[in-house]
Amino acid sequence: MSFWSWSGFFDYLVNPFILGGVVTTIWLTCVSLIAGLVLGFVVALMRRSKLRLLRSIGWVYIWIFRGTPLLVQLIVIYTALPQLGLRFSVVEAALIGLALNEAAYLAEIIRAGIEAVPEGQSRAARALGMTERKIMRYIVMPQAFKVIIPPLGNSVNGLLKTTSVTSVISMEELLRRTQVLIQEKFMVLELFAVAAIYYLLLTTVWDFIQRRIERRFGQSTAPVQLAEQR
Repeated sequence: MSFWSWSGFFDYLVNPFILGGVVTTIWLTCVSLIAGLVLGFVVALMRRSKLRLLRSIGWVYIWIFRGTPLLVQLIVIYTALPQLGLRFSVVEAALIGLALNEAAYLAEIIRAGIEAVPEGQSRAARALGMTERKIMRYIVMPQAFKVIIPPLGNSVNGLLKTTSVTSVISMEELLRRTQVLIQEKFMVLELFAVAAIYYLLLTTVWDFIQRRIERRFGQSTAPVQLAEQR
């Protein structure tokens, strides 16, 4: 009995069904990241608000979504919320779960980047009559962005792999499609090897992109301690 089929491995390496899962993994990562960034920025501002209520809400949000597994969050969104009248499709549940979870981590990264900008610059801008919105847009965020880039890039790398968790609710990304073929073809090692290669390829390509971005926009000053990563 053969435990490995080279022909099966190479066939599924370019299998359209698997490649479709790769594409799904990519767009799932991109959409979740964008939504997570928007929500994370809002939560970061809440954490820095002068209003205690907003600070508390932001803290509780981060506490819940960083303190519970994404797997549990997805199951709650997809199977528990319908009992309360909130029904989501597989794609909607996957995107919502990933975005909410990612936002909790990105919020702390963004907050740390904002707080890395010396407060004296904001005070000087206020003295010149600039509004808080303009201060954030023209002074704080351009400098914070340089600090945020490295941990943000690491989050993208992690999110590419984290999308595999959505297979538990039948989201047909790379891992789910791999599992479907395994059930049909019984080529466990070959198909998991193909999936691993594609995950490695995606993260390697992103690592190259991230290094280019860091060289182009990266931090030019001394490193600043950022929020704790996963």
